[in-house]
Amino acid sequence: MGYTDFDDGLPAKIKEQADIVQVIGECVELKRAGVRFLGCCPFHNEKTASFSVHPGQQFFHCFGCGASGDIFDFQMKYHNLDFPSAMKELARRYNVEIPERPRSAQEREKSRKRQLLYEVNEKVVTIFRRTLLASDMAKSARAYLEERKIPPAVQERFGLGYAPSPDSAGWNFLGAQLAAEEKLVAVEAGLLVEKESGGTYDRFRDRVLFPIYDRRGRVVGFGGRIIGEGQPKYMNSPESLVFNKSASLLGLYQQGDEIRRRRKAIVVEGNFDLVSLVVHGCPNVVAPLGTALTAQQLRMLKGFSEECVLLFDGDTAGVKAAMRSVPLFLSEQIAGKVALLPTGHDPDTFVREEGLAALNTLLDKAMPLPEFVLQQLVAEYGLTSYDGKIRIIKELQPLIKATTSPLQRSLMLSHFSEAIGISPDELGASMPGREATVRPPVKEPPQERSRERLVPLSASQKRLVTHMVLYPEAVHELEKAGVRECLGGTVGEVLLLQLLALLEQPGGVEPEELLAKLPQGGERVMVSEILLSSSPGSSDLGCRGTDEELKELLTWLEREQLLRESGELVKLISKCALQNDQEEELNRLVLKKMSVDNRLQELRQTNVLQDG
Repeated sequence: MGYTDFDDGLPAKIKEQADIVQVIGECVELKRAGVRFLGCCPFHNEKTASFSVHPGQQFFHCFGCGASGDIFDFQMKYHNLDFPSAMKELARRYNVEIPERPRSAQEREKSRKRQLLYEVNEKVVTIFRRTLLASDMAKSARAYLEERKIPPAVQERFGLGYAPSPDSAGWNFLGAQLAAEEKLVAVEAGLLVEKESGGTYDRFRDRVLFPIYDRRGRVVGFGGRIIGEGQPKYMNSPESLVFNKSASLLGLYQQGDEIRRRRKAIVVEGNFDLVSLVVHGCPNVVAPLGTALTAQQLRMLKGFSEECVLLFDGDTAGVKAAMRSVPLFLSEQIAGKVALLPTGHDPDTFVREEGLAALNTLLDKAMPLPEFVLQQLVAEYGLTSYDGKIRIIKELQPLIKATTSPLQRSLMLSHFSEAIGISPDELGASMPGREATVRPPVKEPPQERSRERLVPLSASQKRLVTHMVLYPEAVHELEKAGVRECLGGTVGEVLLLQLLALLEQPGGVEPEELLAKLPQGGERVMVSEILLSSSPGSSDLGCRGTDEELKELLTWLEREQLLRESGELVKLISKCALQNDQEEELNRLVLKKMSVDNRLQELRQTNVLQDG
């Protein structure tokens, strides 16, 4: 079944059947508070409940971190899913049929192959798991795991298995247990290798195997650690229709809930480093399958964690690995830290010999990545010579340019320049063009770039924006009355422009649908707060019916327009009074000013909105 093209009405059908309190309540402890439910936000650390779920309007909002949205947004953010996957999960749960769209023969064949890969991978997990547990051929593997102090429960959690040695099982141990079609699939998955002379042989031999799971718990590949001294020490499945090594993280499926709960991910380099930390009580840990950390892997962690700590060996290779990851953390806007192990230790040996308390102390002292980089460069080049400073500056500049946050870039310029002994302007001015190896920052649209310059809303402006959100049908009338000029330079103006664009689309905009149609940004947070704290016609608005509220707002807009006009007239009158030949124009301006002031005086007698 294809899920790329959805019926426009499908999300609404799902939301009609789904219970947002039930879905979120399985992940967050919620308590009723009037018409809402409150709990501690799952997306940031907090002790006071600021996370609110509104069942009537079917959305959530956190007043602490600003996370907000509908049931689909929660599924995507909490479970790290894309929109089609979130739709599919909720539709299946609430028995909403997703219409099948016609697919080409090529699409159907690709879908069939993917499903077969999942099924064969799952069968292979069972074969190798059974071998590890019960076969005499796996005595060395069981002894190896016992020596590394990996208990049966943890072996089971990670689905560890054993691919036997050719000396004891021959070269076709796995292939002999698969049907003809399964063998073809196993070749495509890289589990079997075709021989030039015909037939196949097993790729994994005499290795403890780690199944690699995707975020939905499907087996997409395998990583194998050799028993003994052979090479390569670690081997992964080749990439396939279902396995992309750069977009996979070992342990994320099993440990994702702990990472989310602690809002921190520990990244280690080796498979057994990961398992050993879990055994010794450090459960929020993942490993990048023996490769350098990638941008895709960091984006995956972004949905689970506010911070990543790289726990690497303290040797030259570990330092270089940490240094290589810095541009990725900066461009992806993830808080990264580095904890380097003492010389001679990896995470496995350290936690086994020194214990969890020593590991936690090391992690607590982890250094922010920019600070770590500066420290390493100073240690390597020194700050006492001209050449040393030049080399440090050249190393730092691509990192500064890699960050997508203007604030962070400014802070880095200030901090680094102070340490080096030059001004921030000098450090920034000497930056060369972006190196090809450094990922460029994501370009934000002009609207996004200007957000930091938006001015706060006054009380009356907030009331105006609240009315636009709850009664979108009034937006055009408010626009004619000058609402854009009134909201100029605020987040309210951004919201107004988006509302006007949405109103041009068929079907209009209902308040409850507005969140789903707005992009992430300050205006979406504002809409969430409005919908949670207000409802049409409620006393929260301080209004006495929508017609009277709209009338007050139009009157206030007229007053604001007249105040602006009065101010402009004062300037024109002052300028005209300095010129001797402008008496007629001066009289006209004065009369106009009097007329404006008289109308303002009339409006002051009405019950019009007042700020303060």
